[in-house]
Amino acid sequence: MEAVRRQLDVARWLAHCELPSVRPWTLPPGVEQPISVDGHAVAFWESVNEQEEYGTSRELGQLLRRLHSLERPVELELPPQDLWGKTRRRLTSGTTLADAERDFMMARVEQLADVYSNQRWQLPQGPIHDDANVGNLLRDREGRAVLSDLDGFCIGPREWDLIQTALFYDRLGWHTEQEYRDFVDAYGYDLMQWSGYETLADVREVVMTAWLASTAQPGTEAAEELARRISDLRTGASRRGWRPL
Repeated sequence: MEAVRRQLDVARWLAHCELPSVRPWTLPPGVEQPISVDGHAVAFWESVNEQEEYGTSRELGQLLRRLHSLERPVELELPPQDLWGKTRRRLTSGTTLADAERDFMMARVEQLADVYSNQRWQLPQGPIHDDANVGNLLRDREGRAVLSDLDGFCIGPREWDLIQTALFYDRLGWHTEQEYRDFVDAYGYDLMQWSGYETLADVREVVMTAWLASTAQPGTEAAEELARRISDLRTGASRRGWRPL
């Protein structure tokens, strides 16, 4: 219940700041969100669009720049980033990983977690989306790009909101060079010029793979993709064969 309530509070804060994002549905007077249904927290949201359309890397850079400039109200409580806790839970909860794969991934997590905890950040810490990429940037009926998937909002390094776009361009090839340049121009900072970029890219790869480990089912395309990613992480092979899922 608390996590859903926080997500609603974040959405209301962004609405108050006029930052385009998904909005909670206005319920009848006297009905507060979230509501409890059979022990589950339920929230209702306004529909963004009947079509599934996404914003651009430039629009993502613009919205992240605005988000990172906002002053968080004192009444909005956001947790510190729980990057490694979530990642460890995902690796242990999945059913697709072989024991050797899980052992490798856990060892990689411990190695990177130590480096991450001692990282010196260049940008100030504050509220972050935590999963900022164009896949979480929906286009509404008026043609605006709006932030979605607000459940990960937390306090953390702003560099974390920039790493996926850089990684998608640099290592995965999911963005073109022009798309990345548009993102950098819009945000006003090039993460790839920062000394900690390569380490942060390594971290993001592991986090992406751990998420897939928690969702992939044996015998599926996702399981094949998971095996490919772990093999590439183990051998240092190119990530250009990774597919978005």
